[in-house]
Order: sequence, then structure tokens, then C-alpha cells
Amino acid sequence: MPANLPPEAQVKWQKVMEAKTIEEKIKALEEFISAVPKHKGTENLLYWARRRLRELREELEERRRRRSGRGPSFFIEKEGAAQIVLLGLANSGKSMLLKRLTNADVEVADYPYTTRKPVPGMLAFEDIQFQLIEAPALMPGAADGVAWGSRVLGLARNADGIIIVLDGAHRPLEQLKIILEELRKAHIHVKKPRGRVVIEKGRGGSNIRVVISGRLIGCTVADIVNLLKNYRIYNALVKIYGDVTIDDVEKAIFGNISYKPTVILVNKVDLPGARRAYERIARIVPKDIPVLPVSAKTGEGLDKLGKILFDTLELIRVYTKQPNHDEPAKKPLILRRGATVLDVARSIHSMFVENFKYARIWGPSAKFPGERVGLEHEVSDGDIVEIHTK
Repeated sequence: MPANLPPEAQVKWQKVMEAKTIEEKIKALEEFISAVPKHKGTENLLYWARRRLRELREELEERRRRRSGRGPSFFIEKEGAAQIVLLGLANSGKSMLLKRLTNADVEVADYPYTTRKPVPGMLAFEDIQFQLIEAPALMPGAADGVAWGSRVLGLARNADGIIIVLDGAHRPLEQLKIILEELRKAHIHVKKPRGRVVIEKGRGGSNIRVVISGRLIGCTVADIVNLLKNYRIYNALVKIYGDVTIDDVEKAIFGNISYKPTVILVNKVDLPGARRAYERIARIVPKDIPVLPVSAKTGEGLDKLGKILFDTLELIRVYTKQPNHDEPAKKPLILRRGATVLDVARSIHSMFVENFKYARIWGPSAKFPGERVGLEHEVSDGDIVEIHTK
């Protein structure tokens, strides 16, 4: 990633961010690509920009197909606590897993490429549900546009998490290497990075706030503010998690590197050799990526998946309560670990932020029941939050 694009390219990127329609985004991205100097420092950026341009063109074509009623659609509206895409090669057992986990109406067959379009289903876990999406099979070359590969990887990029499904009885390690390589080429990371940057852009005015839940490496808050202003971003909330460099901030501006919490399912452990393959994969996969032995046929291991997804996605449930009411809402807000009262207020309505006075907390994050706190108070899973406004 280049540290300093020329001013012309920065202005063109601003037009990409301001584009509203797909057609406008395509035109702006084409102009941005033409303005980026071609050298080794821009190789990754240009690879991403061209891939993104291809995805936008495919999305435009898909919208036209949906309007005309011809061909399968790859767009699935998000529902539930999180959307998780099931990725795997042909005959890995994704369809049977989805049917077993969610009771989705899905075709299960022994021949490859049965699934030609994404199929959704809802997985219940305690008082929430996860939306599982079975994607059509991946294959080598997916990231370079082979078959429907780029659209499948687009599903993964837009989802909240990934489940990699391996056929444990047929060279699962080779399958894993193929899938990880395609994800890598698409700039989708499955291993948690040392740091993470979230940039929430505001409208109008000039107010860049940097909230640090970690540390800056080799840069200062002033450097971050100047970088954003170079890209014509004058109003934003920048959240820093873990160890972050100025390059990480610039990558977040472009959004070209995407980390997706990932779970690996070694399927078909009811077949000979599959359990031994699972043990071998579990030893070599990074510890922050859960590897679970399962069988779509017998149901083995599937009862653990909901809890594993909840923990891997670092989700928390926060229940809101109106002042002077005894009972909190039964449906929780779903937030990420590290969320604050500010995030709770925003999730309800912007007016709760604008008119915020104080909040009261009951639950794990409170020092005592009904503790009075401000917007920066970090909430925990199971908290009850009561917001008071002016």
C-alpha cells in the first residue's frame, strides 16, 4: 500500500467514496485507476481496485438480471445477529450441513455443483439467530474471475464471518490450501490481524476524533488526522484496536483488506480417516481459528457451532430498558466486543446520542446495579442499559 498517492489520485479516490450509484462508482473507480502511478508500491492497490471494479460490473449485471427476472441472484439481505457464509469446494457437504443446522429447503445431491446460487437459513443460538448462507462451490482461480468465483468471494467479503467446510475424507488439507489462497488473493484475511482500524465517516463540518483501544506504532494521532485530510476526509470517528500503524489506517480508508472471523468445519468425520485428518489440521491452523470435527450425516459436533460462532465473531448482547420500566426489552442489540454506551445509543437512534444525559447499567460491566455512566463506558454481554436524555 502506498503511503503517499499524488494529489490527483487522492481527489479521484474522494469521488469514489462520494459516488452514490453503481454506475457512478464504476466511472469514478475507472478514473482513480488511471490516476494511480504504476510502480511496485501500488501493485496491491491496483490489484484490489481492478478486482473491485470487476465486482461492481458484475453487481450491475446482476441487478439488471434481477429486474428482468433472468438468472440466479447472488444478493442476500442480512438478517439475524450476523451473516456467515459457508465456503467449500464441490461435494464438501455444505448443503447437508445447512439443511441439518437450519432446516433450510436446500437440494442435497452426490454430484458436484448442485448449488448454483446462495441459499440462506437461520441457525438458532440461545435468544438470537445467525444467518447462514451456503455459497456455490469455490474452485481454483475464483479470485481471478473463474466461473462465479468473484461473486462467491464477494459474498464472503460482505458477510460478518466465514465457515470453511472441508470434506474430511478426501484430502482436506489440500482443500484448505486452495480456499485460503483464493481468499488471500481476494484480500480477505481469516487470521485476526494484530490491529484493526474502523473509520466511521460523518457528514459536514470538520471533526476527526480518534479513539484508541490499543496503541499506535510509529505514528501519532496528528499523523492520522493529517492523512485523513489528505484524502478529503474532514469529519470521522477513527477507532483503533490493537497495534496499528499509519499504513493500517490508510488501508482502512481504501477498505481493500478485510478480516473475517472464521471457523473451520472438518465434515464427514463419520468416514474412515476423516478424524485423523481433523487432528492434523487442528495442529497447524492458527489458534485463533476454531477447527471443529463435524458430521452433517450424524449431527456430531453441530450443537457446539452456535457458541463457537458467537465467541469467534466477538459478539455481545445488550438489552435496553426504558426509564421507569421494570423489564428490559426481550430482543437484544447485537454489538461487537469493546462496544460502548455510545454504540448502544447509536444503535437505537441518533437522537439518543445528540440528547444524551447519562445511562444506568445493570449487568457484568456495572460496578453495582444501576451504576450511572457516560458514553465511553464499555458494555459487556448480558448488560441492561437504560439511557436518560435531556
